[in-house]
Amino acid sequence: MNKILIIQTAFIGDVILATPLIEKLHDYYPDSKIDFLLRKGNEGLFIDHPKLNNVVIWDKKKQKYLGILKIVKQIRAEKYDLVVNLQRFAASGFMTMLSNGKQRIGFDKNPFSFSFTEKVKHQIGNGLHETVRNLKLIRQLTDQKYYRPKLYPRLEDENKINSLKVNDYVCIAPTSVWFTKQFPENKWLELIEKIDSATTIYLLGAPSDFDAAEEIKRKSNRDNLRNLCGELGFLASAALMRDAKMNYVNDSAPMHMASAVNAPTTAIYCSTLPSFGFGPLSTNSYVVEVDEKLSCRPCGLHGLKECPLKHYNCAQNINSDQIPLP
Repeated sequence: MNKILIIQTAFIGDVILATPLIEKLHDYYPDSKIDFLLRKGNEGLFIDHPKLNNVVIWDKKKQKYLGILKIVKQIRAEKYDLVVNLQRFAASGFMTMLSNGKQRIGFDKNPFSFSFTEKVKHQIGNGLHETVRNLKLIRQLTDQKYYRPKLYPRLEDENKINSLKVNDYVCIAPTSVWFTKQFPENKWLELIEKIDSATTIYLLGAPSDFDAAEEIKRKSNRDNLRNLCGELGFLASAALMRDAKMNYVNDSAPMHMASAVNAPTTAIYCSTLPSFGFGPLSTNSYVVEVDEKLSCRPCGLHGLKECPLKHYNCAQNINSDQIPLP
C-alpha cells in the first residue's frame, strides 16, 4: 500500500479523534505515504507532523462546491490505494466516491456509502468511544488493537510556552462553539475562587473567545490569571495543557486536545452526555455533570445555541464542589 488518504472535514475535536488512524496505519504500513484532508482552519494541528506526508486543505467557506471539484481533481491525481472517510456527510462522501481510490472505506450513514468498497456501521450511545468507532474503519486492514489520539507539539511550540511554566498552573478553556455545552461564566468564577491563590490560571481559546475570557478575568479580580485566548496555536496550547496541574474544559475541542497529549483533564458536561462517546481519554481524567436526572437532557448530540427551556439547569445545577481541585 503506497498511498493512503484520511478524510475528516468536521471540527477541530473530530480531527483530533481521527489521529489514532494516522498512528495505526503508520505502524502497519510504515513505507506508505499518509495524507490527511481537512477543512481550512484546522491545519495547525498537523504542522510538521512526523507521520503525515501531506495535509490537503478544503476551504468550506470559500467557493464550497467549486472547491470540492478542485479537491476531487487533486485527490484523483494522487491515485490513492486507500481512502478512509470518517465524515458522515455528503460532501466528503462525494469526494470519496470520485477519488478513484482502490479501496474506499467509510461509515454507512454517509449518503454516498453505496459507492464505498467497504462501509462500517456507526452507532452513538452504545458505550463506544468515537476513537473506537473510527478505528473500526481499518480493522480489516490492521487488527483490534486500540490507539490513542496524538498530537506532536514542535520545539518552537515548547519554546513559546516555557516562560509560562515557571509556577504551578492550571488551564481553563471556558467557551464552546455551542452555548449549551459551555459552563456558564458565574460557574467558572466559583471554581476560580476555590483554586489556591498561589496557582497561576491560564484561560485558553481562539481569538473569538478573547472577550468572554477577558470578562472572566475582570470579574475574578485575580492577579495571576492570564487570558491567552488567541495567543497560542493548537500545538502550543496542547503543550501548555500537557504540563498543567489540571485542565478544566467543556465537552469541546480542548478536551480532545488534552487527550492527545495525555494531559490531566476535568471535563464538564452540560447539555450533552459522556455516553455519546466523546469523553476524555487522559490517564488522569474526571467527568463532571449534574447529579439530578433532567427530562430535557440531552437536548441534542452536539449542543444548541441556547437552552430550549431557558433555564439551563444542566449547567447551573452543577455544584462547584463536584469539581476536583488541582
